[in-house]
Amino acid sequence: MRFAQIIVGPAGSGKSTYCSYMQQHAMDSKRNIQVVNLDPAAEHFNYTPLADIRELIHLDDAMEDEELHYGPNGGLIFCLEFLIENQDWLKAQLCGGEDELMLGEPDDDYILFDMPGQIELFTHLKMGKQLVQLLESWNFRTCVVFCLDSQFMVDGAKFISGTMAALSVMANMEQPHVNVLTKVDLLSSEARKQLELYLEPDTHNLMGELTIGTAFGEKYRKLTEAIGSLIEDFSLVRFFPLDTEDEESVGDLLLQIDSILQYGEDADVQVRDFDELEENDEAEPDM
Repeated sequence: MRFAQIIVGPAGSGKSTYCSYMQQHAMDSKRNIQVVNLDPAAEHFNYTPLADIRELIHLDDAMEDEELHYGPNGGLIFCLEFLIENQDWLKAQLCGGEDELMLGEPDDDYILFDMPGQIELFTHLKMGKQLVQLLESWNFRTCVVFCLDSQFMVDGAKFISGTMAALSVMANMEQPHVNVLTKVDLLSSEARKQLELYLEPDTHNLMGELTIGTAFGEKYRKLTEAIGSLIEDFSLVRFFPLDTEDEESVGDLLLQIDSILQYGEDADVQVRDFDELEENDEAEPDM
């Protein structure tokens, strides 16, 4: 069995930084975690990728082509569609060959897939789900990691917006799902206290904050209350804060995702056999 984290989230939410720190934490823990860059518009990241989609197609290829003339958003969609259509390239990078049975493929591979920051690729388009299906056919067990910038999650309206985006990704991808609040280390002490209110939110108080005092809030009170009830009654969304300056924070999050992926549960349990002590080998009792 092989394991994969699909790292998604809005542009600038810290996906590549997440991959870099997770890989470094694994190295410090004597684990091997690889990263695959699937963002054709990426310009810089702090990890050495196992595979890079830019070797297959770059965003500029789609934007500068005389026949296509895509803009940035359309170009990203085209690049992901091109990747799916040319899946043999990705299979060769991950599996070392194109044989159908993938004989001799590496076992216990653990790979992070750094995805583009175009959120609609994962909220309602099909390419993200198709990628997951490909990975599953190649013996990967997958988990989607949805990154959100914690700096934009410190008031009620933005919390609701981020929660609904997370729900959209979870419903569209249909995979085990973890929501991560990134860049916590950049928050002030006051902002961190404010953020704690949204890690285990009191939805009724939150809805009151949004519906009282504004004409918009009063007009759409019922809609806001329905959204609040959805979040509270079904407990569908929970956010895990990530402070990259705190090794314990990084380790706890990785442990949570490992548990979801059931990483390590297939390992053989090592049992030590103890021979019965013979009488002459038994320790003498204390006098």
